[in-house]
Amino acid sequence: KMAGGNTATKKSIVKKRIKKFKRPQSDRIIHVPASWRRPKGIDGVYRRRFKGHGYMVNQGFGSDKKTRHLLPNGFKKFVVHNLKELEVLLMHNKTYAAEVAHNVSAKNRKTIVDRAAELDIVLTNGNARLRAEEDQ
Repeated sequence: KMAGGNTATKKSIVKKRIKKFKRPQSDRIIHVPASWRRPKGIDGVYRRRFKGHGYMVNQGFGSDKKTRHLLPNGFKKFVVHNLKELEVLLMHNKTYAAEVAHNVSAKNRKTIVDRAAELDIVLTNGNARLRAEEDQ
């Protein structure tokens, strides 16, 4: 459920391909990592698109322009490191959701979470590294 009066897109997000594109022969050769690199050999069956050898990356696998970079809740992600960067989202809180950066301390994180609630900005990781009040 979305917080506050924020809205998100109505169009459903359709991914043409969910599986990652795997580098050819990465499963057979140990020193070849799985991260995609375009095959450039003259005899490569992968490059020549033979049947049964998987797909190469090309623009036909791209997402719809309207739903590209959208999170499942319908917002786009914006990484926030401090309060000043959070204020940028004041006018864009219906399209962007803030995500507190991983290297922000628990003290600063709490002030960012409180200010985001005031500005009605959705936080994707708002409850990370927040402890319950111990003085009560």
